[in-house]
Amino acid sequence: MSDSGKPTVVLVHGAFADASSYARVIPELLARGLDVVAPAVPNRSLLGDADYIASIVRQTPGPVVLVGHSYGGAVITVAGAEDNVKALVYLAGYALEKGESLGELQGRFPDSDLASALVYTPFPVDGSSTPGTDVSVRIDRFPAIFAADVDPRVASVLAVSQRPLAAQGFAEQAPVAAWKTKPSWGLVSSSDRTINPDVERYGYQRAGMTTVEIDSSHLVMLAHPERVAQLIDEAVRATTE
Repeated sequence: MSDSGKPTVVLVHGAFADASSYARVIPELLARGLDVVAPAVPNRSLLGDADYIASIVRQTPGPVVLVGHSYGGAVITVAGAEDNVKALVYLAGYALEKGESLGELQGRFPDSDLASALVYTPFPVDGSSTPGTDVSVRIDRFPAIFAADVDPRVASVLAVSQRPLAAQGFAEQAPVAAWKTKPSWGLVSSSDRTINPDVERYGYQRAGMTTVEIDSSHLVMLAHPERVAQLIDEAVRATTE
């Protein structure tokens, strides 16, 4: 926890990305005097990923503000139940209901452009003769679908350095919805081609979140880092006043 007594901000990345997706937001938060942790999410299963993030939260001294982008929103929905989590911030993310999976929430709305650009690749699973399935985005379509308003040179790097999400992550149901008991903020990327923006709006509205909309691609943290940092700072201030 920082000397100012403000919470530690834990940044949870989503599918097809890693912690570098927060590379432009982190300096903004550090400049505000906040302590920041940006862990590598395994992206193997919703429950396993949430357990991993929860373990980081438990080992963080003092209060925590959990921030989740995309699939990371589903992760913080579960991990956010930890006692020292004081607020949740969703960035173009999935705000699941208890007992709901990503597939179920997404299935309520028309597919985004992402659906036709997914690639499925088997990977070995320790102790099992049945392989798992990694889901990633076609490299040639990644920039337009995921990062249309990000520097094309950066988008091309992100396209070839994706962190896939195991298909299991889409099917597992959230055992808890932390937004029911924690104040929450949600950012809608209104030009999102990865997640239908209506999926984001629906989840946020259902949760009664404080919601803002930005005309942005899915990778809003790289496209609009100042506005994202401002929203996170709003959540920090609201939980420390």
